[in-house]
Amino acid sequence: MKKTILTLASTLLLSSSVYAADMAKGLNVILTSKDTQTQMMAMVLSMNTMKLKKEVNIVLCSNAGDLADKNISSESMKPLNKSPKMLLQGLIKKGANVKVCPLYLPNASKDKSVLIDGVTVAKPNEVASKLLDTDYKILSY
Repeated sequence: MKKTILTLASTLLLSSSVYAADMAKGLNVILTSKDTQTQMMAMVLSMNTMKLKKEVNIVLCSNAGDLADKNISSESMKPLNKSPKMLLQGLIKKGANVKVCPLYLPNASKDKSVLIDGVTVAKPNEVASKLLDTDYKILSY
């Protein structure tokens, strides 16, 4: 009897987790890390989220803002032999909403002209609104 109840409870918990993930509108990703592996994982999870037909919103801050700079390359990673920047550009082509935080450009002594196509400057009120929307999951790196 106890085993049956535990199995039933586990099944119910798993079902509700799958249902909750299926109900999410998408993913909000805040990326600040300079670490290539960390950046790559953020891009891989974002790409897989888009494959599930979910919305992806990415905000690049601090060192991660360099991914949006067309003059800066990023290192390729195995096993995909692609760089975080390559995946980011693929995400943009698939419709991901990608922005740099408003502090990145002025504090890096840059302007909008350095941004790769499809990247804009975030407005704090819009980012805050997305982060507070419980229909989105949040990943922060």
